[in-house]
Amino acid sequence: MKFGPLDLPSLPALALPRLPLSAFRRRIVFHGVFLLLALAVVGLALTLLAEEKQRARERYEAGFRQTLSTMAAQLRHPTGQLALINADAAAPSGAGLTPVVLPFSALDYSDPFKARQAVEMSGCAVHWPDDGGQLCVGVGNSAYAGGVVYLVADLVLPPAVAREKGTLDLAPVSHAVVRAETGAGTEHWVAPFEAPGDAPVDVGDGGLRGRVTGFSGEGSALVKGSRPVRDFRGWLWQEAGCAVPGQALPGCARRTLISLRVPVEAWRKALFSQGPRTWPPADLGRTRLRLQWVAPGGQVLFDSARAGAVQPFSLQHLGSTLAGGEVLRIERLGSGAPQLVTQLRGQDSSDEVAAPWLTRLVLKLPSSDTRTQVQASETVNTSSGRYQLSLTGDLTSVDRSLSATATRMSGFVGAMLAAIVLAWLVIELGLIRPVARLTQRAAALNYNMQDPQVERRLGDLDVRDMAGRDEMGILASTLAGLLQRVKEGVRREHLRNEQERDMWHAVGHEIMSPLQSLMVLHGDAADPSHRYVHRMQQAVRVLYGSASPSEAITSASVEVDTLDLNQFLQHVAVNAPYAGIQNVVFETAGAPVWVQASEHSLEDVVTHVLRNADRYRPPGSPITLTLDDRGAMAGFAIHNTGPAIEAERLEAIFEYGVTDASAPGESRGQGLFVARTYMAKMGGTITAANADGGVRFVLHLPRATPRVSA
Repeated sequence: MKFGPLDLPSLPALALPRLPLSAFRRRIVFHGVFLLLALAVVGLALTLLAEEKQRARERYEAGFRQTLSTMAAQLRHPTGQLALINADAAAPSGAGLTPVVLPFSALDYSDPFKARQAVEMSGCAVHWPDDGGQLCVGVGNSAYAGGVVYLVADLVLPPAVAREKGTLDLAPVSHAVVRAETGAGTEHWVAPFEAPGDAPVDVGDGGLRGRVTGFSGEGSALVKGSRPVRDFRGWLWQEAGCAVPGQALPGCARRTLISLRVPVEAWRKALFSQGPRTWPPADLGRTRLRLQWVAPGGQVLFDSARAGAVQPFSLQHLGSTLAGGEVLRIERLGSGAPQLVTQLRGQDSSDEVAAPWLTRLVLKLPSSDTRTQVQASETVNTSSGRYQLSLTGDLTSVDRSLSATATRMSGFVGAMLAAIVLAWLVIELGLIRPVARLTQRAAALNYNMQDPQVERRLGDLDVRDMAGRDEMGILASTLAGLLQRVKEGVRREHLRNEQERDMWHAVGHEIMSPLQSLMVLHGDAADPSHRYVHRMQQAVRVLYGSASPSEAITSASVEVDTLDLNQFLQHVAVNAPYAGIQNVVFETAGAPVWVQASEHSLEDVVTHVLRNADRYRPPGSPITLTLDDRGAMAGFAIHNTGPAIEAERLEAIFEYGVTDASAPGESRGQGLFVARTYMAKMGGTITAANADGGVRFVLHLPRATPRVSA
């Protein structure tokens, strides 16, 4: 039933009391709190800066000494010793690599493990990141090792092809080409890969192993009668497995280690001549060595003169660890005055610019440390001599970095102060004052709400002075509108209850008289109509009560008894035509299925579901009743073809008053609500789902002990 708008009489506006003086005292306290909050923010920022200045200096000094210790430890390592010894080492060029002085007297080139270990420990290898190749070119730090250069290359190469004894043509053979440029001239060697001794290449473990024998000269062919260079020694070791996963043996590329000892004739003559021995050679910085590995066919697989080489660790790398303002001096100690090896200066990597006034503020902040510089030194003993490391740090750089931090902090402090001021303005002008006015009106409204006949005392709330689009304006307008709706709702609800109660009493009275006559005509329990007349009587009791239909249905009691579900569904299918529902088919289980239920209430539930199915099914299509005797609870399904139910409405259809306005016929939205309510009172459940081109309602009831006949 729908109701139109009510014609309620207008009432005068509410009287508004004045706020007491205490409200102004709280406002003063509120202003003082915001002022103290702003002062606290500024004081906290200054205190944090002062503490951070002290901590920053302490951290810097601790890190300063740790930096020096780290550098010293790094230089004590063979990698660092290599950097100390070769402080002025030349960078790779197109002519080849400059040999570096190794931190040990000689290199065991004939042992692959020792050779690789020596290269890794000293860090002498030059890397080519594009293919992972690396090459170490160095000389021993002792003149007694002889005037030789060690070349140790770790490469990825295809299987090497060995030279047969006596073969002069090197085109089908894997071989190395070595060139050495010194102050005395240029020397060339061609070194083919050969099997060790007269035996074939060792392939017992799947890898390759053999000698690399050097011959003077260049080109891809040996001169008949050429003899190997006596002091040129070399070995090649090639792993068994493929270096690149997924490649197939035997032609795949493999990790290969080539270790060579190349004699430099000019150095050997200088070492073994009469007179003082000079080592390392004076022209070491101008010496260039180039190594090429040539595959069968003449393809150069590796060339040490190619671009993209990455140098090993050098003293210049230490400069990247220095902070701005720090200076590192490395001096070699000897019998005389210390000799300067290098001097490195840290670069200030900070791009932040501090405000001048903040810099002055940071400098004026108190600190227990008034120094401007810190110094520390440490001695490093190596096999090539003693070195002294002197590190100087600038504390003013710490203050400058702190000034940059203070610059960033000032933005946050300013934002916080602005937020405090803005919050004060918003709260004072936009909240406190409107709330005070609204409180006056709410107090008057609360007084008028105390009368039992509230609809007679509710006046209009005048909020015209507070109208607006902000929060308080919306709140005031909402309260005024809410008050109006409350007044209308109180009257509307009162009228609706009266009209609904009168309607249900009238309907119940009109049905009760003919129902009593039917009870007389069909009083015999054996009469098939007795069951339906009894159900009508129960429904009329609900209608004739004083409560609303939903409340009456919910409060109705259900007497549960033992029921044969199989027989019950047979009865429903047979008698469905009497209720106007045709073509109801039941698939019987044969044996009795005992459940706990009220026969009349369950019949009412099934009838409501059948009427709902009959309303939506295509004309002439069957409604199927299927018994499910599995599980802890006995159940049955009611299925009809037709339109599906929206997924979001599968649960809502069981609520009171929910109906489909487009459904054929008249529906009040009570049937499925009654069905779920009665099923819950019997301890059962009812659910709906879209299935098999229609809708399936599944009902479950608790099982019961089979009834024993007397």
